[in-house]
Amino acid sequence: MNYKKIIKSRETRIKLLSLLNFIPDKTMIKLQYYIKTGRRLNLKHPQRYTEKLQWYKLYYRDPLMQQCSDKYDVREYVKSKGLGHILNECYGVYERVEDIDFDSLPNQFVLKDTLGGGGNSVIICKDKPTFDFEIAKKQMQKWLKINSNRKNEGREWVYTGRKKHRIIIEKYISAPNDNLIDYKFFCFSGKPYIFYLITDRNLGDHGKAVILDMNYNRVPARTLTQSILEDIPPKPQNFEKMIEYASALSEDFPHVRVDFYNVDGNILFGELTFFGASGYQKFVPDAFDFVLGRKFSLPEKNY
Repeated sequence: MNYKKIIKSRETRIKLLSLLNFIPDKTMIKLQYYIKTGRRLNLKHPQRYTEKLQWYKLYYRDPLMQQCSDKYDVREYVKSKGLGHILNECYGVYERVEDIDFDSLPNQFVLKDTLGGGGNSVIICKDKPTFDFEIAKKQMQKWLKINSNRKNEGREWVYTGRKKHRIIIEKYISAPNDNLIDYKFFCFSGKPYIFYLITDRNLGDHGKAVILDMNYNRVPARTLTQSILEDIPPKPQNFEKMIEYASALSEDFPHVRVDFYNVDGNILFGELTFFGASGYQKFVPDAFDFVLGRKFSLPEKNY
């Protein structure tokens, strides 16, 4: 069951889930895992990647993960690794919509919820004269009204607590044929293992994807939610640099997904994600869930 298709409004889902805040995280995660995967969650002896992600949510907490889950605060972490040059240009970060000087912005730009995920937390302006600022302002006000003390949809603790929802404005990344390619590296204790290459992606959809290994070979597996990408784009000439950067940005964590863009030979940082798809992704074949699980060595419990 995909309740996001039934309740499409993120705002409505948040309101409904806030009524269930009283349910303990462990109970709620077990319930969600069963609803979304059709399987009972094994937390005592997790073997699957998706099971280990649920364990990771519940039993391992590093404040650095919370910093790196914020789309603005993560920039300092990237700089601390000597990689400030791969950061996309930032025009500002705001706690109030009223403080944004839209007149000073270029013709194209991107608005994001610093604690958001998915298409509902991104607004793209490709042409300022035709951009509907009033609709954008209303959407941003909704972001800012989200109470970050409330537990989020997947009970991902990194988005809960001391952090506030803010608005970050970044440079619009132009790509050939307006097809910006995502490179999402799955890293375990600083070692990239596989990555998703995603093309033809628009806000709100999954695009076309292929899973590749570090030799740029197709992996015989896919996710259930994404269309298969048949024609793989050529390997970027600086692909080894991407691996190097992914290693550096993931070395402090048992597991993290490191996302990049690579446009005209320029590598740009996207984000760090600790619980991709909130740990409810389905793979085809199902055995790939175990393959990734074997790469994920769980740390000692610290929570």
